[in-house]
Amino acid sequence: MSRALNFLALLLLALPLFGAAHAGEAAKPAIIIANPGTQCIAPPEEMRRNHMEMLKHQRDRTLRLGERSARVSLNGCIECHASKTSGAVTGSNENFCQACHAYAAVKLDCFDCHQPKAGHKAAVASGEPQ
Repeated sequence: MSRALNFLALLLLALPLFGAAHAGEAAKPAIIIANPGTQCIAPPEEMRRNHMEMLKHQRDRTLRLGERSARVSLNGCIECHASKTSGAVTGSNENFCQACHAYAAVKLDCFDCHQPKAGHKAAVASGEPQ
């Protein structure tokens, strides 16, 4: 009897793993590069894993040191990745940022404060260097 219980317990533990492996993955987002032929600041694999750290680092330099002409900037990302039809990186799962964040189930909170459309720069406080 204990052998049957052990087998049942093992089976119950293994079923979720087996089901997850064979349930089929969610369809990966269809990423459309709005400006093909342009060079991103890093390879796609690095950007997928580290873009938020790059943006946070630059955010700190911008806020604390006033550096606004950096290689890594949210406005620069938006200029390259904004949809040609909507001009935005959010607003639908066809838009660059929203597509990946929806696929990865990650909250996209940059645009709670920042403009998600190309051509719109953040306002600069008076007396602050541009």
